[in-house]
Amino acid sequence: MADHRNVKGNTNNAKASGSAANSYTINLENFSKRLKMLYSHWSEFKNDLWAGSEVLAVATPPPSEDLRYLKSSALNIWLIGYEFPDTIMVFMQKEIHFVCSQKKVSLLEVVKKSAKDAVGVEITMHVKAKNDNGTALMDSIFKAVRAESRLNGHDTPVFGYIAREAPEGNLLELWDEKLKSENFHLADVTNGFSDLFAVKDTAEITNVKKAAYLTSSVMKYFVVPKLEKIIDEEKKVSHSSLMDDTEKVILEPAKIKVKLKADNVDICYPPIFQSGGVFDLKPSASSNDDNLFYDSTSVIICAIGSRYNSYCSNVARTFLIDANSLQSKAYEVLLKAHDAAIATLKPGNKAGDVYLAALSVVEKEAPELAPNLTKSAGTGIGLEFRESGLSLNGKNDRILKTGMVFNVSLGFQNLQTETKNPKTQKFSVLLADTVIIGETAPEVVTSTSSKAVKDVAYSFNEDGEEEEPPKVKSTPNVSDTFSSKANLRSVNHEMSKEELRRQHQAALARRKNEETARRLAGGGSEGSNNGPAKPSGELIAYKNVNDLPPPRDFMIQVDQKNEAILLPIYGKMVPFHIATVKTVSSQQDTSRTCYIRIIFNVPGAPFSQHDPNLQKFHDSIYVKEVSFHSKDPRHISEVVQLIKTLRRQVASRESEKAERATLVTQEKLQLAGAKFKPIRLSDLWIRPVFGGRGRKLSGTLEAHTNGFRYATSRQDERVDIMFANVKHAFFQPAEKEMITLLHFHLHNHIMVGNKKTKDVQFYVEVMDVVQTIGGGKRSAYDPDEIEEEQRKEIERTRLAWIFRTL
Repeated sequence: MADHRNVKGNTNNAKASGSAANSYTINLENFSKRLKMLYSHWSEFKNDLWAGSEVLAVATPPPSEDLRYLKSSALNIWLIGYEFPDTIMVFMQKEIHFVCSQKKVSLLEVVKKSAKDAVGVEITMHVKAKNDNGTALMDSIFKAVRAESRLNGHDTPVFGYIAREAPEGNLLELWDEKLKSENFHLADVTNGFSDLFAVKDTAEITNVKKAAYLTSSVMKYFVVPKLEKIIDEEKKVSHSSLMDDTEKVILEPAKIKVKLKADNVDICYPPIFQSGGVFDLKPSASSNDDNLFYDSTSVIICAIGSRYNSYCSNVARTFLIDANSLQSKAYEVLLKAHDAAIATLKPGNKAGDVYLAALSVVEKEAPELAPNLTKSAGTGIGLEFRESGLSLNGKNDRILKTGMVFNVSLGFQNLQTETKNPKTQKFSVLLADTVIIGETAPEVVTSTSSKAVKDVAYSFNEDGEEEEPPKVKSTPNVSDTFSSKANLRSVNHEMSKEELRRQHQAALARRKNEETARRLAGGGSEGSNNGPAKPSGELIAYKNVNDLPPPRDFMIQVDQKNEAILLPIYGKMVPFHIATVKTVSSQQDTSRTCYIRIIFNVPGAPFSQHDPNLQKFHDSIYVKEVSFHSKDPRHISEVVQLIKTLRRQVASRESEKAERATLVTQEKLQLAGAKFKPIRLSDLWIRPVFGGRGRKLSGTLEAHTNGFRYATSRQDERVDIMFANVKHAFFQPAEKEMITLLHFHLHNHIMVGNKKTKDVQFYVEVMDVVQTIGGGKRSAYDPDEIEEEQRKEIERTRLAWIFRTL
């Protein structure tokens, strides 16, 4: 997923090359602090992590369009704040040498004094000309290295370099060739840089938190709603298409109302979506072109990672659709193991303890699943998506410290269960979160996206039948190591006050919606059958068989009066209330035969809204869909249009009912009596406008004893606004504007027509917004035009005065 992709520069960590280099500013305070850290760490762990190196050489390759992570690039960004491609840095005890272009040298000149003051080293710049291969510059550096080594009593210096990074480009290839031909003792210092980057300072932690906030917000506010909509509408969408859409949202945080600059963010890897029995928990996983599979007992894995100022974060979630007992057990055990791993991330513990804690939970709860557990619980994360040396496997003895950041990733792969569909017989589950080690407890910075069972497991199979416990077929893991790059996030059980407040508000809103639904479904209306009394909210098209309209042939009929459709089934006309219809569509084949397909709302439909009528008779047998064919395309088209129109009308009416049911009761408007003549403004327009297809009419606004009333000549177009309900009132005169406007922002919502709103505007046009310009020329001193302008100015002044006195 991310092993072989390179860090791309952003606004703060851009590649310092080209003509824009002069616009970059190096943070000298940060440079001095981190240069001290580098030399101090090098001195303290010289013989351990730095392999006894007396000199450190870091060569950064030329820029690349590939998304890859390199230690050399990470050092550039960590130390200087920018990535310097095609640059060589050599750190000695008393000197630092840079080999780069003139433009980069001009940017680096400012660090000379800071380096001298911080660690007492001299910085030497070697400017490489375009036509120069750099041989002479390299020879001068090697000469300085040998001279310093002899002063320290060593004949052959130990030259530390990053062995895992292959040289790229002419400059680095020549450097590598000369370095190996100079008879130096070469040592790999990758572990030294890994340990140096492991503990993050305050600025780095802030960047990680911002990246994690973006990642978890994309998962919660885009990915999950997107999946729910696809399943609800039964769309066919490919994994690769979901990947592209998600990547666009990450790169444009404003789409999900995340206030981070788009220039500072990037992806860690292309988002991963997997389903349909094809799962890969390796870091190299990718989204294929198969369609998202969401049938019963299916599993969907989503993993996304984003960066802020080049610092990475990661989150992954597994979603279960009508999970059977094995799938549910596997996820619940994985959730416990994941939480145990996170809880072990404390200062003083060993990195290997994290994986062992997760493994012990699996062996205790479900030992049969242990062979399928990934061989690692994650890796360190920061400037690199996967920080080497910080793998959370059972053999790592590295001591954990405050400020370290980990991508905690666990999963079960290649689990098999007995299901009816071959695509669901093989499944995997995966969880991953970005976690910061605190002084006392770990902080899960991607906890915005929930991993609780109730939030990831969707149950649509409500037929009441219990499944037989499936037999487990464990297939051992093929891969030896699984780094958790494409992994998912976990929930932080120590929620902040803000998170608790949001959850409390969500619970109140949910309770209010349930009360509204019960109120709409309540009331008394007795049925004609022998059953108990039925609430008025129950769907009743016809109270008895005698109310059915007489059949006209055996054709589909739409009864608009009773809001029902009648379908010919087995020689009888069977009525269905229009509210039971979910979708209707038609199509025509090559033989000119037309088909009409009607899908109904039934219990268990994916993400269907709560309907008390369906829940009341959940044990009944429902018709999910019906199809008819006809040789008359005109009739089919007419029926489809009638059904859609009727369904839209009923839905609009019920929606308005629901909206009105949630309104706060307002006091009654007290009309002005005969002694008090109300102030009146005529010929006003209102926003939002009243509904309906007729011509829009202007109205009159009157100020009464305790509120305003706006009404047009139509009886049903009337709005009352109480004085007590007005929170803010704004007046906008027609100065450089075409309209004079009065705006009310209210405490509580009111209905304007069938729209629920808190903001109401009344306005009048002081001049024509659109004017027809005649072909004839008019003089600037035309008396008629001057008089017309004077009239308009008088009218503007008059309207402004009237509005102010209201």
